[in-house]
Amino acid sequence: MSSDQLRQLIPFLRDRNPQVRQIALTNLLGHTAKDSPHRDIFLSDLQAGGLKKSQDSDVIRDLKLLCRDQLATAHDAFRALVNLSDNSLVASSLSEPTFMNFLVSYILNAQATLADLASMILSNITTSAATCSTLLSMKVEIIPDPRSPTKYYPTNSRSGTCAAPVPYPSGDPKEVFALPLLSDAFLQGAAVEEENDPDKRPRKSSLHFLSSVFANISITPAGRMFFLTPRSTDPWTGEGKMEYPLTKLLVFTEHKDVIRRGGVASTMKHCAFQKEAHRAMLLPETEMVAVPPSTVVAPGMDILSYLLLPLAGPEEFDLEVQDLLPPALQFLPATKTREPDAVIRMTHVETLLLLCTTFWGREYLRAHGVYEIVRALHENEKDDKVGASSWDTLHIRKLSGLQIAEQVVRIVSFLKRDESHESRKDGEHEHETAPQNEEDEDEQIVEV
Repeated sequence: MSSDQLRQLIPFLRDRNPQVRQIALTNLLGHTAKDSPHRDIFLSDLQAGGLKKSQDSDVIRDLKLLCRDQLATAHDAFRALVNLSDNSLVASSLSEPTFMNFLVSYILNAQATLADLASMILSNITTSAATCSTLLSMKVEIIPDPRSPTKYYPTNSRSGTCAAPVPYPSGDPKEVFALPLLSDAFLQGAAVEEENDPDKRPRKSSLHFLSSVFANISITPAGRMFFLTPRSTDPWTGEGKMEYPLTKLLVFTEHKDVIRRGGVASTMKHCAFQKEAHRAMLLPETEMVAVPPSTVVAPGMDILSYLLLPLAGPEEFDLEVQDLLPPALQFLPATKTREPDAVIRMTHVETLLLLCTTFWGREYLRAHGVYEIVRALHENEKDDKVGASSWDTLHIRKLSGLQIAEQVVRIVSFLKRDESHESRKDGEHEHETAPQNEEDEDEQIVEV
């Protein structure tokens, strides 16, 4: 079909007949891919200029509305927007408050069958700092719903693939910050693939791509402070013990899904740019600690175990060394394997390097056997250079030519050097964000 013939299908996206809408969209979907020769039919009418916000074209506006349609049509609409959202004008359109609130509310609904696709869109559009800022301040309206696995119903999620509960929940709606709810949804999503009985699953979607959203948000200083500022464990009531939001993500460094592991690894790395947070990140849960200049305390995050375990292999160490290691790394079985993805291994190594930029951090790493783990990693590292990988194909990174072994040598030089009077002051009285090299920034563009 020619571009002109495809354009003639666009008006049918708003036809009253649902079958007509579905057929039109099915024929258009294949042309939303980045390499499609007719992709311009979706982009040519988008407008932006100067200080004005981008304006929707008819087709983008139609696709946003069709995300609320019945299953087959909504599925194709979400897929189309996943593919098109690598375009900055489309991403800007998808970031407008009304649609973005629907997108987040839909992801939060445990009954949303297409929440994984919605998470992909959110991952793509949060490569923009402005969208990250919007998400950080966004609130969604929810109503208590004791019958739901989440105990609430997000009112703006209602759509053809996510019907309102019957009977409708009673009680007054309440606006709650979206990001803490997304963190909890991310935890629940991890259990979806572990439960064979669909009726017992807490959600209908695994939400792995929310890890990419968290990685994108944590690139910004405000985003890092979200993960490094203690909050109540219950975002609905505001009650419960205080904890650092980053703590909820750490357990997924060993998850079987590479997207989930990679996004969490990048979030951890970005948070390590915050030098004054190193104590809170490294200290165990038995220690109560604040991230200056804040005075609010919460249990330490004990991040070291989650960084080292993916880098550790089956090597045996002397008892003296075993005693230094965090408990989770002591006496690992002969079947222990390292993180298979070279890019994720590199990300964990970079995080260790960042933790070496403060004297306190270096001393803590020395006292907990980090040298022995990275030395064994260096001896067994097979990838001379970080190239494309299953995580890298989705993640735009600028690590070309870097060697994991070279970065490990840098860690060793930090840990084995003699500390001067000046180096002992590293990290003291620092309440500023560590400067971030643009080459370290991770951005995601997902295409399906």
